[in-house]
Amino acid sequence: MPAIRKNPRLHPLDSRQLQAVAGLFAVLSEPSRLSILQVLKNGPASVGQVIQQTGFKQANASKQLGILQSAGVIDRRQEGNHAIYSIEMELVFDLCELVCKGIADQAADYADSLKR
Repeated sequence: MPAIRKNPRLHPLDSRQLQAVAGLFAVLSEPSRLSILQVLKNGPASVGQVIQQTGFKQANASKQLGILQSAGVIDRRQEGNHAIYSIEMELVFDLCELVCKGIADQAADYADSLKR
């Protein structure tokens, strides 16, 4: 397992900050929400477009969109009869990239250890 690098810019978090970070990670822990974020990464989309691109049922898509909106990860606006969703918290994509890179690095390290 790779060593954890300490970031000297980070200060210990207080209990409210820890709760906020944990809350965001809880919201991002659901694969269907990550799928919705991938759709919205390409630009704003209606519920119908999210359903079409993810294959989710309408009730599930609406529920997950509501959770993402409540957490401040996405924004919602009305255009006539349609609710249009867009990314509000761009940093979620940085987090996903960071996690994916960490997983890839860990897998590479593990593969290297098997070669020895």
